[in-house]
Amino acid sequence: MFSQFTNQFFEWLALAFIVAMGVAVLVVAVLFVIDRTQTGDAIRRNYPVIGRFRHLFTTLGEFFRQYFFAMDREEMPFNRAQRDWVHRASEGKSNTIAFGSTRNLTLPGTPIFINAAFPPLDEQSAKTESLLIGPSAAKPYMAPSIFNISGMSYGAISKPAVQALSKGAKAANMWINTGEGGLSPFHLEAGCDIVFQMGTAKYGVRGPDGSLDDAKLRNIAMHDSVKMIEIKLAQGAKPGKGGILPASKITPEIAEIRGIESGQDSLSPNRHEEIDDWNDLLDFICHVRDVSGLPTGIKTVAGERGAFRELFALINERGPDCAPDFITLDGGEGGTGASPMPLMDHVGMSIREALPIVSALRDSAGLKDRIRLIASAKMVTPADVAWAMCAGADFVTAARGFMFSLGCIQALKCNKNTCPTGITTHDPRLQKGLVAEEKWKRVRNYAQNMVHDVETIAHSVGVSEPRKMRRRHVRIVQPDGTSVPLNELFDRYSHPTAS
Repeated sequence: MFSQFTNQFFEWLALAFIVAMGVAVLVVAVLFVIDRTQTGDAIRRNYPVIGRFRHLFTTLGEFFRQYFFAMDREEMPFNRAQRDWVHRASEGKSNTIAFGSTRNLTLPGTPIFINAAFPPLDEQSAKTESLLIGPSAAKPYMAPSIFNISGMSYGAISKPAVQALSKGAKAANMWINTGEGGLSPFHLEAGCDIVFQMGTAKYGVRGPDGSLDDAKLRNIAMHDSVKMIEIKLAQGAKPGKGGILPASKITPEIAEIRGIESGQDSLSPNRHEEIDDWNDLLDFICHVRDVSGLPTGIKTVAGERGAFRELFALINERGPDCAPDFITLDGGEGGTGASPMPLMDHVGMSIREALPIVSALRDSAGLKDRIRLIASAKMVTPADVAWAMCAGADFVTAARGFMFSLGCIQALKCNKNTCPTGITTHDPRLQKGLVAEEKWKRVRNYAQNMVHDVETIAHSVGVSEPRKMRRRHVRIVQPDGTSVPLNELFDRYSHPTAS
């Protein structure tokens, strides 16, 4: 009986194989006809069926490089070494390493911090101090952390992502920026400090005609958690272009929060219609600060030095009370959910060049204590933040570093509704992978370990607080392999007549 059963099994198996082969041949035949007759793809037309593998391998190439072929410091926009540091910091694991650094210290642009000959003793280690923003506002803000969460709109990122970031921000005693998508209930749940970003479309505070609605702004400012207002002029990933949220990512809830219609792309104007020049900008800042009672600043990208020189001169002419309370300086290397490739790749000065220039111009205008500088764009490791402190930043904000802390794998699908980690999608099935009740701990750990390691660098160079680091404390590697102090590279821009 066993032999009979075995024979029958193999007969079924052979029949199944024949059927499968027949189906496969039929599918190949159909694909052959489709490929041969279509006119849109020359490769598929000339090499039916086989030509399809080219597109498949091209699509999968970035993933194979990420996991198998790229060295630890080769990938873009963030390499494996950077992501691994964030991962260990988020998990609360030790970030000590052995044997030797894998970083190439001869690459041009590499920062090298200068250790003090006799640094303070361990019990005198550097500690971050709170810093006042907006002394002339009705409700000034004493900001506790040098490292904070940059603008990521609810819409660009998911509900559980906003919830995890907000709860992590509360636990780490830092602020979270709403991004231009408006203030959602999920930003408010944890009671963390919030910076409300007003984009060019004025989502959340817009009137029927798209202009600023003062009553809605007052309602936003009434929340105790909302500490500052940031007027977004430009973003590093798309200078001169407004925000882009594809229709596939606009749910009815997101549409209601933003004050727009669902089912169509959400496109912000490329600039605020009320602001045609620096005078208009200062008038608008004063108006928003008067209505809200909150410190009010701007977010922008550096183009050329003359513009900032003109702004600071005008502030001194009109008086410091009309100045923005802070300037968030984004770099051309900044990221976003969706941007035209020419703008992301080729427009906007890098933060590495812009920050030293703008801080020098601010300081030479005598506005260092009046206008706080917030550095943004690709700041994900302690060396990035410490460099920014040396270059003149008072605070640093990060977005993609916190995305990594939530579990981002750099799948590069942010502009679609298919993010595999649930961070930038509104697909409930994919969002299940992001458990906010657990991920907020990683957000907290990442922020706390970041600040700790920046303080470690500050202690090594011999100062008692990260903001006391100066340009002389960091050297920048040049093309010939030698390094030059940052102050020698950029202090020439502090002169009022520098071009």
